[in-house]
Amino acid sequence: MAKTIFNSSEKSNFILNMTEEKYSQIASWGLLSACFGVSLFTIIPEVTMNRGFYSMSSAGLAISGVICLILALIAIIKKYIKNIMFPVCAFGAMVLWCIVSLINSYDVNISLNGYSGRGEGFLAILFYFSFFVTAASITRKKAFETFIYGITGTGLLNAAFGLIQIFAGNFSHYINTSLDVHINAASGLMQSPLFLAMLLTVCLVTALVGFAVSDNKKKRIFFIICACLYSFVMLFTYSLIGICGAVLGIIAAIIAVIKEKSPKIRLLSVFSVIIPAVLSILLVNGGIVGDSGKYKLHDGQILWWADGYMRISACGMPDSKSVDINDTYDVYSTLNRKTINIIQDRILTGTGPDQLVYPQLYTTGDLDIETSDISDIVSRNKGTFDKVYNEYLYTAATRGVPSLIAMICLIVSVIFTGMKNFKNNLWTGKVFFFAYLSGVLIFLISCSNIGFSPIFWAIAGAACARAKE
Repeated sequence: MAKTIFNSSEKSNFILNMTEEKYSQIASWGLLSACFGVSLFTIIPEVTMNRGFYSMSSAGLAISGVICLILALIAIIKKYIKNIMFPVCAFGAMVLWCIVSLINSYDVNISLNGYSGRGEGFLAILFYFSFFVTAASITRKKAFETFIYGITGTGLLNAAFGLIQIFAGNFSHYINTSLDVHINAASGLMQSPLFLAMLLTVCLVTALVGFAVSDNKKKRIFFIICACLYSFVMLFTYSLIGICGAVLGIIAAIIAVIKEKSPKIRLLSVFSVIIPAVLSILLVNGGIVGDSGKYKLHDGQILWWADGYMRISACGMPDSKSVDINDTYDVYSTLNRKTINIIQDRILTGTGPDQLVYPQLYTTGDLDIETSDISDIVSRNKGTFDKVYNEYLYTAATRGVPSLIAMICLIVSVIFTGMKNFKNNLWTGKVFFFAYLSGVLIFLISCSNIGFSPIFWAIAGAACARAKE
């Protein structure tokens, strides 16, 4: 007889009677919502170019997050996570310390919900936890294949939207790097070209490793087409992340073929990165896309001026006296150096989630601090920034060093668990392991955001799991 609670009907106790196979099936749909939720809800803000609508992106995260919170709770009740308790506890510690940081933050409301246009407060971190647990609790190959198609599918959606931005110059905040230079940078539905580059990095690695290890010809054809499109669009983010992402994709493809002893002809998949990337550069140099006349990186103008300052007023204008906005190395090193100083001042609790800009504010201009919108005040503080493009520094600065320690424990434990499962895992597990490693590495030159992070943390959970047929 099936289990029941309080002698109620069997149908009302579907959680107790849910099998692993049924859970995996339902959870795979929850992970699809994590893949597509933010992107789909960002279509209206991007098409209308209305800053006030970016709260819809957070709504997309909230919907998928609540779905996966329920699924994560079921997994905990059913003890599906008993074999991965250390990474789950490490993530739980990161969430709990985020509460401590929230309590000691500059603005509790922003700590909870995130800065307007960013949306990465405590609730977002909690949702990331739910994506991780949900993915880690899946045990069926078919469910993981569904998730892989979700990853590649959201990459295709964003790349397709990026093509419109590249060739039509529509629906983008990143057409110009200055009043005179047009570059038609692609941001897809990720809100920033740099965030799009992060997403496409993981999607590219997923596609290339999938091509290397899959025995299904139709799957391999699909993956190689995806890789070509991702590589082409990535270069139009004009970012260091995009360049490094393409390199990571090539390295992952080579290692996967060699390690899995796949047919050597599959090494030719690296040309699905090289040829589209070269084509992108030629289109820029030939004046077909934009009018800069020469391909170059525009990280500084994108992350500081076009995104942080112009798009959502989350920081002040770049100060030419302290940073050369056209020098990619100077931009990143300046952000890192100043962030380390902030960490030293607030080692335990950080600034509070999504509040890196707060300790940098030095003037209200002519505005009343009690009645004015915080974005109006922030934008008057020249030289300030709200994101450092190193997730490990960003975590320590906004949520304290204890959060960074918990995060490192989580990341390392997932790597060890994934390595332990690697030989016995199906092709899906190998794809997740490589995709996860690419995300961990790309975090060295990028930062968390609500478009990329749900997918990354779900991949991290999947990398811990061991799939069955």
